[in-house]
Amino acid sequence: MTDGAKASTGSPSSVARLALVTTGPIAIAIGSWIYLGVMIADMSAIPGMSAMMMNPAMLDPLQLFGLFLMWAIMMAAMMLPTAAPMIIAYARMQMVDRNNGAGWMPVFMFSGGYVVAWAGFSLVAAVMQAGLTEFSAMSPMMMKVAAGPIAGTIVIITGIYQFTPLKQSCLRQCQSPISFLMTRWKNGSRGALRMGLSHGLFCVGCCWALMGLLFVTGIMNTGWIIAITAYVLIEKIVPSPQRLSKPIGAVLIAAGLWMVF
Repeated sequence: MTDGAKASTGSPSSVARLALVTTGPIAIAIGSWIYLGVMIADMSAIPGMSAMMMNPAMLDPLQLFGLFLMWAIMMAAMMLPTAAPMIIAYARMQMVDRNNGAGWMPVFMFSGGYVVAWAGFSLVAAVMQAGLTEFSAMSPMMMKVAAGPIAGTIVIITGIYQFTPLKQSCLRQCQSPISFLMTRWKNGSRGALRMGLSHGLFCVGCCWALMGLLFVTGIMNTGWIIAITAYVLIEKIVPSPQRLSKPIGAVLIAAGLWMVF
């Protein structure tokens, strides 16, 4: 980065533009939280949900789309705030390209790639929820698994995953924005989309098991949605995340064993 670019990074106008561009992801996150609140208060706001509650054994494409939409909105609400440090770091590093006329579009594409990765996870989660509901393993009203052994197994898997090298590797990628961007930098809007998608996939790799806890606590359980969001954010910003993730994993394994036996 040139001295001129460094100076412009810290200038008032540059800071104002940076604040402006981050309003896009912030607005999406806020809008997602608002719509999530509407869905929690009134399940009929989810397409096809009323029909699924009346007859969960007859899921159709509309109901599956409703489940996907519910998960996608929930993931945007929960995960976009935790990606803010990475998005801001990318916007700062893209300063040189913007000074050469690249514009702000790559920043939006980077954020979009991140959302796409979690939309993929949302599709898988929706299909799992539909399958569990259709086979009466999940309550359509409470939106959580009905059997203790199934719930306990999910919690045990989540706890074990906290100890795995894959979890720790993905977490390191999410924790170090500058390192991630320096080693995976790609120019242009298409490159930004690929980078955002890559970061999103690392984030999914880090957090997918934690999201599985919603099948146990209740997918629309406000308290647990906020708690998991807060934990994911803390896990990404603390200096030594393994000091947190591994004790939490041990607690989850113990809780899961208690639920099973």
